[in-house]
Amino acid sequence: MPGGRLTQQERRQIALGLADGLAYAEIARQLDRPTSTVTREVMRNGGPTAYRSDLAHRATERRAHRRTRTAPHDPETPAQAYGRDPEAVRAYEEALTAVMMGSGLPRMMSRVMACLTLTDAGSLTASELVQRLQVSPASISKAVAFLDGQGMIRRERDERRRERYFIDDDIWYRSMMASVRANAQIVEIARQGVGVLVPGTPAAARLENIARFLDFVGESLIRAAEQAREVLHTKAEPPAETPPETSPAS
Repeated sequence: MPGGRLTQQERRQIALGLADGLAYAEIARQLDRPTSTVTREVMRNGGPTAYRSDLAHRATERRAHRRTRTAPHDPETPAQAYGRDPEAVRAYEEALTAVMMGSGLPRMMSRVMACLTLTDAGSLTASELVQRLQVSPASISKAVAFLDGQGMIRRERDERRRERYFIDDDIWYRSMMASVRANAQIVEIARQGVGVLVPGTPAAARLENIARFLDFVGESLIRAAEQAREVLHTKAEPPAETPPETSPAS
């Protein structure tokens, strides 16, 4: 399997594959590349509908140039606990970010989620996120505000009065409940519309069907989420003499 960066020709093949409606896995098979490589390439360069091979190639060259230019000033990569391969962890974090973006989460929010998910402690401060992701404090502030509003992270003040962001086993449960609440608002407004548009008319019937569908799905999601939270969570069992996770100073 070839390694290294994608070539311009490979990016053209990706663009052609997307135009033909091929799945990422099929495009990756044709290139003899990991599916995660193709997924990450597409999602960091506009997504499947906006991907352009020439623009993607130039953007990659610019990023590489910036990394080379700023490398002397960047903090060292934190040592990985449990003997993990730092490069493999970095590549996986990029792949996880790309998948989250594919699910509809904006890029910076996806990066913060991936970064938090891959910490053993499950929490970081704003300054730690800034250092790890090499972005501005304003970008982190905007991302965590969005994620907090969606129920995807929680905030607490630590002993030094710093705001710390947490991700835990209940993250997807809380996110699903937030989605159910949002759908419930659509159910309510749809049923209001039935009365306004006169029950039995085509438009009113359409709204009633929307309300019934989302109501049924919402109830099913609540039951499934409650059951899953009770029976599916596993607890980590760290090996003996576990080294503490290294995190940047704040």
